Formats: sequence, C-alpha cells, structure tokens
Amino acid sequence: MENKEIKRVVVAGAVIDGGRLLAARRTAPPEFAGRWELPGGKVEPGESAQDALARELHEELGVEADVVERLPGEWELKAGVFLHAWWVLLLNGEPQPLQDHDELRWLTPDNAFDVDWLEQDLPFVKEVVRRLKTSP
Repeated sequence: MENKEIKRVVVAGAVIDGGRLLAARRTAPPEFAGRWELPGGKVEPGESAQDALARELHEELGVEADVVERLPGEWELKAGVFLHAWWVLLLNGEPQPLQDHDELRWLTPDNAFDVDWLEQDLPFVKEVVRRLKTSP
C-alpha cells in the first residue's frame, strides 16, 4: 500500500518595485526574530498559491500586488511543508509592517545581501538579484 504524504505549501513573495526587492524583518518565532525574509504565509485549503500570497501580502503589508510567476526551486521547511517563492510586482500601497514584521527595507541588487536573510529565502533572493541585474 502506498503512503502518500500530503505536500503543504508556504508561499513567499519577492516584491519588486522600481528595480528594488522588499525585505521584511521577522518578530517571531524566537529562532527567526530579527532575521529577514521574503514576506508571505500559509496557503489555506481551497486557495491557490497565487491567491494566498496576494492575501498574505495585503494582510501583512497592506498592499495590493500582482503575483507574476513562481521562482524556480523549493525549500523543505519541515517534513511535508515546502516553501515556494514568487516574483511579485507592487501594484498599490506603500508596504507597512502590519503583522509578523517590525521593519521593512527596500534593497537594490548591490545591497541585497546586507541583511541577515533566513537560509530558506537565500536561493530565491539570489535568483531575484540575478534577474534584476540582467533586466534592461
């Protein structure tokens, strides 16, 4: 008999505006507090990853965003839970740290690694920086 694990997805947004990437500093849990991440959250049952990310960005940052495309790769956060990241364009609003974060920072490709990123976000940040450096 086959044991099928249900794969759960957590989404993160590489929010881009004017050639800059948005970084968010976590407040919790204690092991992540003070470190930086791409904002996002859990996908609820019946929700698409894109809809979940748009909802999370609205709840956490107070912005409207266009979830454009999934970035390559995934990171296993814990057994059966995988992080997927998406290229996101800021449509409306100025991001504010409303939930889960105490500071936000816009980073350019030149200073994108000046913050202490969570390990799971680093491969996605590297891909975003590569794309920003090669875009016209």
